[in-house]
Amino acid sequence: MNTGKKSVIHARQPFWALTVTLLSLGLGLVSGAARSGEHDHHGHGMDAMRGVYTRSVNSYNIPDLKLVDMNGTAVSLREGLGGKDPVMLNFIFTTCTAICPVMSATFHHVQDQLGPDSGKVRMISISIDPEHDTPARLREYASKYQAGPQWKMLTGSAENSIAVQRAFDTFRGDKMNHAPATFLRAGGADKPWIRLDGFVSAPDIVREYRRLAPR
Repeated sequence: MNTGKKSVIHARQPFWALTVTLLSLGLGLVSGAARSGEHDHHGHGMDAMRGVYTRSVNSYNIPDLKLVDMNGTAVSLREGLGGKDPVMLNFIFTTCTAICPVMSATFHHVQDQLGPDSGKVRMISISIDPEHDTPARLREYASKYQAGPQWKMLTGSAENSIAVQRAFDTFRGDKMNHAPATFLRAGGADKPWIRLDGFVSAPDIVREYRRLAPR
């Protein structure tokens, strides 16, 4: 649950950065990048063309529950999101044909742009379609986007997936209503979350990360 929005800033990402991301998908620069979308998620494609996202600072009450990683091992959500290392988080599902491929390609480019520093951050993608997204399917999806060891993908029960979505105020009742959002937090469970709503470019995410965890 959101326990206190502190500030909201409207930012405009460079159009060239978004274009590079979308072209990467279309040209297959990310291995197995998804085909063009069959649905537009109620105008999110238009949001992408505008290159606008909203930045806000929030506090969330992380539920004490278990999810399942790509190896089928139960993991504590609080432990996975806690600790001393910064966190980047998003919500995806593997059969999504519109926003998830863009978000996942963006995470791929983030890890490339971070270079050696990618090992200092935890990148986490949580499935909102856990009944379909088994650990094996998440492994295939991770391979498609060349996820490094710092990029974890989690699934679990439908009940727990919904609980996590509600905690981060992203639950929309149906996966087809999924909206793009990326969350970042500096190391430490007491730190606030930076929420970026909309299609955010890899340079934008890296810039936000550098603000949280300067070299």
